[in-house]
Amino acid sequence: MNDMNDIKHHLNDELLLGYSAGALPEAFNLIVATHLEMCDKCRAAAQAFDSVGGVLLDETAKVSMSKDALPKTLALISKVPKRKDSKQKTEIPNPLAAYVGSSLDNIKWRPIGMGVRQAVLKTSKSATARLLYIPAGSVVPDHGHRGTELTLVLKGAFSDETAKFTVGDIEMADQSIEHTPTAEIGEDCICLTATDAPLRFNSWFPRLAQRFLRI
Repeated sequence: MNDMNDIKHHLNDELLLGYSAGALPEAFNLIVATHLEMCDKCRAAAQAFDSVGGVLLDETAKVSMSKDALPKTLALISKVPKRKDSKQKTEIPNPLAAYVGSSLDNIKWRPIGMGVRQAVLKTSKSATARLLYIPAGSVVPDHGHRGTELTLVLKGAFSDETAKFTVGDIEMADQSIEHTPTAEIGEDCICLTATDAPLRFNSWFPRLAQRFLRI
């Protein structure tokens, strides 16, 4: 896993605060949690937000709870995937492993054109999470955004019009950004992405395929 000093692109405070407050869609929660597993700096910032939230809860006036509140809470907790032992070596970070297993070899990729492949993950409908496989030197068709797109590099690296992103880096793209991500030559690139709206492709073929590929 990448050394924290190698990670140059981090989560912003808005996402960290939303994660701490439980206000993000599941797909965004997944990508934030996966980045936190890889990045000491953002993990420390998230813990600081958690601490502030704890203080605010302590200062909030107490309210009575229904008799079945505890059983319902325990039932919800039991549905959360168990965190894998941190001592167990896995190819991918634990939060993501809860969705896809411990090895990238288990991923069932689906081609989406130009050598690029994807695997859509099962999350709530408010946002979409997917793994993206970009062969070395290949490009993702140029596109803009109708909402927010988060991209976390798990393997390899890619560059676009804004910067170069390596393992552990996260790119945050909004409606103001149009880009053409290109995998670095020499190693295939695998990313975890999350979007809360369809992408806006500039060429006709990706637009045609979009309805079938959920991109």
